Amino acid sequence: MARGQGTKSSRGSKIGDGGARRQTERVKTARRRKIGSTQWLQRQLNDPYVQEARKDGYRSRAAYKLSQIDEKFKLFKPGIKVVDLGAAPGGWTQIAVEKVLPEISGGKVIAFDINEILPIKGATILQGDLFDTKVPEELRHLTLGKADGVLSDMAAAATGHSKTDHLRTMALAEEALRFACDALIDGGFFVVKILQGADEPALFSCMRKSFGKVKRYKPAASRSDSKEIYIIGTQFKGS
Repeated sequence: MARGQGTKSSRGSKIGDGGARRQTERVKTARRRKIGSTQWLQRQLNDPYVQEARKDGYRSRAAYKLSQIDEKFKLFKPGIKVVDLGAAPGGWTQIAVEKVLPEISGGKVIAFDINEILPIKGATILQGDLFDTKVPEELRHLTLGKADGVLSDMAAAATGHSKTDHLRTMALAEEALRFACDALIDGGFFVVKILQGADEPALFSCMRKSFGKVKRYKPAASRSDSKEIYIIGTQFKGS
Protein backbone atom coordinates (compact mmCIF):
# COMPACT_ATOMS: atom_id res chain seq x y z
CA MET A 1 0.00 0.00 0.00
CA ALA A 2 1.44 3.35 -1.03
CA ARG A 3 1.93 5.92 1.68
CA GLY A 4 0.60 9.44 1.21
CA GLN A 5 -2.73 8.50 -0.36
CA GLY A 6 -4.90 9.60 2.53
CA THR A 7 -3.94 6.46 4.41
CA LYS A 8 -3.23 6.53 8.11
CA SER A 9 -1.01 3.67 9.15
CA SER A 10 0.11 4.44 12.70
CA ARG A 11 0.26 0.83 13.84
CA GLY A 12 -3.37 0.20 14.55
CA SER A 13 -5.17 3.27 13.28
CA LYS A 14 -7.44 3.54 10.28
CA ILE A 15 -6.31 2.09 7.01
CA GLY A 16 -8.22 3.13 3.91
CA ASP A 17 -8.03 3.00 0.14
CA GLY A 18 -6.88 6.60 -0.27
CA GLY A 19 -7.42 8.47 -3.52
CA ALA A 20 -6.29 5.86 -5.97
CA ARG A 21 -7.86 2.44 -5.72
CA ARG A 22 -5.30 -0.28 -5.77
CA GLN A 23 -5.83 -3.05 -8.23
CA THR A 24 -7.57 -6.06 -6.69
CA GLU A 25 -5.53 -9.21 -6.72
CA ARG A 26 -7.33 -12.25 -8.02
CA VAL A 27 -6.62 -15.83 -7.15
CA LYS A 28 -7.41 -18.51 -9.70
CA THR A 29 -9.12 -21.59 -8.38
CA ALA A 30 -6.79 -24.55 -8.60
CA ARG A 31 -8.30 -27.78 -9.82
CA ARG A 32 -8.24 -29.40 -6.39
CA ARG A 33 -8.71 -26.31 -4.26
CA LYS A 34 -12.11 -25.74 -2.72
CA ILE A 35 -13.94 -22.58 -3.72
CA GLY A 36 -14.19 -21.52 -0.05
CA SER A 37 -10.45 -21.68 0.53
CA THR A 38 -9.83 -19.74 -2.67
CA GLN A 39 -12.23 -17.01 -1.56
CA TRP A 40 -10.52 -16.86 1.84
CA LEU A 41 -7.10 -16.56 0.22
CA GLN A 42 -8.28 -13.84 -2.14
CA ARG A 43 -9.77 -11.90 0.79
CA GLN A 44 -6.48 -12.20 2.67
CA LEU A 45 -4.47 -10.95 -0.30
CA ASN A 46 -6.72 -7.92 -0.71
CA ASP A 47 -7.13 -7.09 2.99
CA PRO A 48 -5.29 -3.81 3.77
CA TYR A 49 -4.76 -4.85 7.39
CA VAL A 50 -3.11 -8.10 6.31
CA GLN A 51 -0.79 -6.13 4.03
CA GLU A 52 -0.04 -3.56 6.73
CA ALA A 53 0.68 -6.29 9.29
CA ARG A 54 3.34 -7.70 6.99
CA LYS A 55 4.93 -4.26 6.64
CA ASP A 56 4.85 -3.52 10.35
CA GLY A 57 6.12 -6.95 11.37
CA TYR A 58 2.97 -8.07 13.19
CA ARG A 59 2.07 -11.74 13.21
CA SER A 60 -1.61 -11.12 12.46
CA ARG A 61 -4.01 -8.40 11.38
CA ALA A 62 -5.62 -8.75 14.84
CA ALA A 63 -2.83 -6.55 16.21
CA TYR A 64 -4.65 -3.52 14.81
CA LYS A 65 -7.84 -4.48 16.64
CA LEU A 66 -6.12 -4.26 20.02
CA SER A 67 -4.30 -1.09 19.04
CA GLN A 68 -7.62 0.52 18.08
CA ILE A 69 -9.24 -0.69 21.31
CA ASP A 70 -6.41 0.91 23.27
CA GLU A 71 -6.68 4.14 21.28
CA LYS A 72 -10.31 4.42 22.37
CA PHE A 73 -10.15 3.15 25.96
CA LYS A 74 -6.56 4.05 27.01
CA LEU A 75 -5.91 0.75 28.76
CA PHE A 76 -2.15 0.31 28.59
CA LYS A 77 0.73 2.12 30.21
CA PRO A 78 4.37 1.19 30.80
CA GLY A 79 5.07 -1.00 33.81
CA ILE A 80 1.75 -2.83 34.12
CA LYS A 81 1.22 -6.61 34.12
CA VAL A 82 -0.96 -8.08 31.37
CA VAL A 83 -2.13 -11.62 30.58
CA ASP A 84 -3.05 -12.32 26.95
CA LEU A 85 -5.32 -15.37 26.65
CA GLY A 86 -5.62 -17.09 23.28
CA ALA A 87 -2.52 -15.22 22.19
CA ALA A 88 -1.36 -17.33 19.22
CA PRO A 89 0.09 -16.40 16.81
CA GLY A 90 1.03 -13.32 18.87
CA GLY A 91 -0.30 -10.13 17.27
CA TRP A 92 -2.01 -8.91 20.45
CA THR A 93 1.05 -9.81 22.51
CA GLN A 94 3.25 -7.73 20.22
CA ILE A 95 1.00 -4.69 20.77
CA ALA A 96 0.95 -5.28 24.53
CA VAL A 97 4.76 -5.46 24.63
CA GLU A 98 4.99 -2.18 22.69
CA LYS A 99 2.67 -0.49 25.19
CA VAL A 100 3.93 -2.03 28.44
CA LEU A 101 7.67 -1.89 27.59
CA PRO A 102 8.48 -4.76 29.98
CA GLU A 103 12.21 -4.76 29.30
CA ILE A 104 12.68 -1.20 30.56
CA SER A 105 9.66 -0.55 32.79
CA GLY A 106 9.51 -3.61 35.02
CA GLY A 107 6.12 -4.56 33.60
CA LYS A 108 5.17 -7.99 32.36
CA VAL A 109 3.31 -9.44 29.38
CA ILE A 110 2.30 -13.10 29.53
CA ALA A 111 1.10 -14.77 26.33
CA PHE A 112 -1.00 -17.90 26.81
CA ASP A 113 -2.54 -20.30 24.30
CA ILE A 114 -3.40 -23.95 23.87
CA ASN A 115 -1.34 -23.79 20.67
CA GLU A 116 2.37 -23.09 20.39
CA ILE A 117 3.47 -19.45 20.31
CA LEU A 118 6.87 -18.68 18.87
CA PRO A 119 9.03 -16.49 21.14
CA ILE A 120 8.21 -12.77 21.31
CA LYS A 121 10.88 -10.48 22.71
CA GLY A 122 9.65 -8.97 25.97
CA ALA A 123 6.88 -11.53 26.55
CA THR A 124 6.67 -14.65 28.70
CA ILE A 125 5.09 -17.57 26.83
CA LEU A 126 2.96 -20.29 28.43
CA GLN A 127 1.21 -23.10 26.55
CA GLY A 128 -1.76 -24.92 28.04
CA ASP A 129 -5.53 -25.29 28.28
CA LEU A 130 -7.38 -22.61 30.25
CA PHE A 131 -9.90 -25.25 31.31
CA ASP A 132 -7.10 -27.18 33.04
CA THR A 133 -7.53 -26.38 36.74
CA LYS A 134 -3.76 -25.97 37.23
CA VAL A 135 -3.33 -23.34 34.52
CA PRO A 136 -4.88 -20.30 36.26
CA GLU A 137 -2.53 -20.80 39.20
CA GLU A 138 0.47 -21.03 36.85
CA LEU A 139 -0.58 -17.78 35.19
CA ARG A 140 -0.99 -16.04 38.55
CA HIS A 141 2.46 -17.27 39.56
CA LEU A 142 3.95 -15.73 36.42
CA THR A 143 2.34 -12.36 37.19
CA LEU A 144 3.76 -12.51 40.73
CA GLY A 145 0.30 -12.05 42.17
CA LYS A 146 -2.30 -10.00 40.37
CA ALA A 147 -2.53 -8.61 36.84
CA ASP A 148 -3.50 -5.09 35.80
CA GLY A 149 -5.17 -6.34 32.64
CA VAL A 150 -6.49 -9.53 31.06
CA LEU A 151 -7.00 -9.83 27.31
CA SER A 152 -8.92 -12.58 25.54
CA ASP A 153 -9.10 -12.87 21.78
CA MET A 154 -10.07 -16.53 22.08
CA ALA A 155 -12.54 -17.97 19.60
CA ALA A 156 -13.67 -21.53 19.00
CA ALA A 157 -12.78 -23.16 15.70
CA ALA A 158 -15.47 -22.25 13.18
CA THR A 159 -17.97 -24.97 12.31
CA GLY A 160 -19.97 -23.00 9.75
CA HIS A 161 -23.02 -23.17 12.03
CA SER A 162 -23.46 -19.69 13.48
CA LYS A 163 -25.32 -20.70 16.65
CA THR A 164 -22.76 -23.39 17.49
CA ASP A 165 -19.88 -21.00 16.85
CA HIS A 166 -21.54 -18.39 19.06
CA LEU A 167 -22.10 -20.78 21.96
CA ARG A 168 -18.58 -22.22 21.83
CA THR A 169 -16.95 -18.82 21.70
CA MET A 170 -19.17 -17.57 24.53
CA ALA A 171 -18.03 -20.53 26.66
CA LEU A 172 -14.43 -19.39 26.14
CA ALA A 173 -15.38 -15.81 26.98
CA GLU A 174 -17.06 -16.93 30.20
CA GLU A 175 -13.98 -18.91 31.21
CA ALA A 176 -11.79 -15.90 30.45
CA LEU A 177 -14.05 -13.75 32.63
CA ARG A 178 -13.77 -16.22 35.50
CA PHE A 179 -10.01 -16.07 35.22
CA ALA A 180 -10.01 -12.27 35.00
CA CYS A 181 -12.15 -11.88 38.11
CA ASP A 182 -9.69 -14.03 40.03
CA ALA A 183 -6.51 -12.55 38.55
CA LEU A 184 -7.12 -8.78 38.33
CA ILE A 185 -6.12 -6.09 40.77
CA ASP A 186 -8.80 -3.66 41.93
CA GLY A 187 -9.26 -1.13 39.13
CA GLY A 188 -7.96 -3.54 36.46
CA PHE A 189 -9.31 -4.05 32.95
CA PHE A 190 -10.60 -6.93 30.85
CA VAL A 191 -11.00 -7.15 27.06
CA VAL A 192 -12.85 -10.13 25.61
CA LYS A 193 -13.97 -11.16 22.14
CA ILE A 194 -17.44 -12.54 21.61
CA LEU A 195 -19.64 -13.44 18.67
CA GLN A 196 -22.96 -11.64 18.80
CA GLY A 197 -25.91 -13.85 19.62
CA ALA A 198 -28.42 -14.93 22.24
CA ASP A 199 -25.94 -15.37 25.11
CA GLU A 200 -24.29 -11.97 24.71
CA PRO A 201 -26.61 -10.02 27.09
CA ALA A 202 -25.98 -12.48 29.93
CA LEU A 203 -22.21 -12.04 29.71
CA PHE A 204 -22.56 -8.27 29.46
CA SER A 205 -24.78 -8.24 32.55
CA CYS A 206 -22.33 -10.44 34.45
CA MET A 207 -19.45 -8.12 33.60
CA ARG A 208 -21.40 -5.10 34.83
CA LYS A 209 -21.49 -6.69 38.28
CA SER A 210 -17.69 -6.92 38.36
CA PHE A 211 -16.58 -3.77 36.52
CA GLY A 212 -17.40 -0.12 37.03
CA LYS A 213 -17.64 0.50 33.29
CA VAL A 214 -18.53 -2.00 30.55
CA LYS A 215 -18.70 -1.13 26.87
CA ARG A 216 -19.19 -2.94 23.56
CA TYR A 217 -16.82 -2.01 20.75
CA LYS A 218 -16.16 -3.16 17.20
CA PRO A 219 -12.76 -1.96 15.98
CA ALA A 220 -12.41 -0.75 12.41
CA ALA A 221 -10.00 -3.63 11.84
CA SER A 222 -12.78 -6.15 12.48
CA ARG A 223 -14.28 -7.26 9.21
CA SER A 224 -17.66 -5.67 8.57
CA ASP A 225 -19.33 -9.02 7.85
CA SER A 226 -18.03 -10.58 11.07
CA LYS A 227 -20.22 -11.02 14.14
CA GLU A 228 -17.26 -10.48 16.43
CA ILE A 229 -17.29 -7.60 18.84
CA TYR A 230 -15.29 -6.87 21.97
CA ILE A 231 -16.56 -6.16 25.45
CA ILE A 232 -14.29 -3.94 27.50
CA GLY A 233 -14.57 -3.87 31.26
CA THR A 234 -12.64 -1.28 33.26
CA GLN A 235 -12.48 -0.29 36.93
CA PHE A 236 -12.59 -3.86 38.25
CA LYS A 237 -14.41 -3.88 41.58
CA GLY A 238 -12.47 -6.74 43.16
CA SER A 239 -13.18 -10.42 43.62
